[in-house]
Amino acid sequence: MIANALQGIRVIDLSRILAGPWCTQNLADLGADVLKIERPGSGDDTRSWGPPYQEGADGQTMSAYFMCCNRGKRSACLDFQSEEGRRQLLELVREADVLVENYRAGTLKRYGLDYDSLKPLNPRLVYASITGYGQTGPKSHRPGYDYIFQGLGGLMSYTGHPDGAPGAGPLRTGVAVVDITTGMYATSAILAALFQRDRTGKGAYLDLALMDVAVAMNANQAANYLVSGKNPERSGNAHPNLAPYEVFRAADGYFILAAGNDAQFTRFCEFAGRPELAQDPLYCTNSARIQNLESLRAVLADIIIQHPREYWTDALEKLGISWGAINTLEEVFDDEQVRHRHMLQTMQHPILGEMKLVANPMLSGASRQAAATRPPPLLGQHTDLLISPTVRDKT
Repeated sequence: MIANALQGIRVIDLSRILAGPWCTQNLADLGADVLKIERPGSGDDTRSWGPPYQEGADGQTMSAYFMCCNRGKRSACLDFQSEEGRRQLLELVREADVLVENYRAGTLKRYGLDYDSLKPLNPRLVYASITGYGQTGPKSHRPGYDYIFQGLGGLMSYTGHPDGAPGAGPLRTGVAVVDITTGMYATSAILAALFQRDRTGKGAYLDLALMDVAVAMNANQAANYLVSGKNPERSGNAHPNLAPYEVFRAADGYFILAAGNDAQFTRFCEFAGRPELAQDPLYCTNSARIQNLESLRAVLADIIIQHPREYWTDALEKLGISWGAINTLEEVFDDEQVRHRHMLQTMQHPILGEMKLVANPMLSGASRQAAATRPPPLLGQHTDLLISPTVRDKT
């Protein structure tokens, strides 16, 4: 099981908020021993990002936001600006395999905790820095949150309803996708560096930037621009390269229709009683449908709203055409496939009791169940089991 793949790997987590903690949570889920170093008194900023909060019997609380990205870690308070705190951290670094930090570029160098300073102490250390703009460049000194990079990186320029439509304007995604994707890129980079270390015996320095990730996330939209020279426009729920591939309203609710090729579109039109649409030069090929998307959307909307959602979705299932409901989170966690895949994970906290968390999709169902009950290994007197409900000064 890969839930134990990183067993014996020690990680020092000096990161806060989401991108770094998401990365180190991945490492914990893969079996690493992750020690989260927090500021005495206040800890990670997200401890106070609520409500909602999980509350224990003794009145101690933990924000749901903090819970989402700090599973499986232990927490210690340590002030590395003090001589004693710095000494303690250096002792931990001496035995560590990985260090993840997301301080502003140059901050840790002031305390002799940058990679160049720590490399002589531990040449095998994999040191990952996660910042807004990277360690170099004209903007490297700037702070930045996910929302900023959704705008700067281009994502918001083509996300939202087009001008002239109701609710027109750029929109961010409903979750911090740049942070999360940066955490995933950081996870991959760290695993690659550990694999390389097995061959070379040497650690590595990793410089990850939210700005870089935001640019890379444009994927086909970036490729479309680089090939055509045209900026992608906001198109609501429509796909820039495939049609019909968007949300439609049936008589009693919405669903997503995703016809992946011309044959599927033909089958849909035949079932809908409009086989001529698949022969119409305006719609007979995917390229034609993209070029005539506005009229196609209007024609299909008039057809689909005549029947309830189940009428369409039952047919789409039989026709082999992809579709999807637009679920609330209550419906998500009640979905039979989600339950079958054990994506809802229950863990026990020594103070706050039972916690409901989302499982790591990198792990199989059996591994997810095992990870939920696996106690993290101890690493000395400075630590708490799992994730601490409050921050206590342990230095």
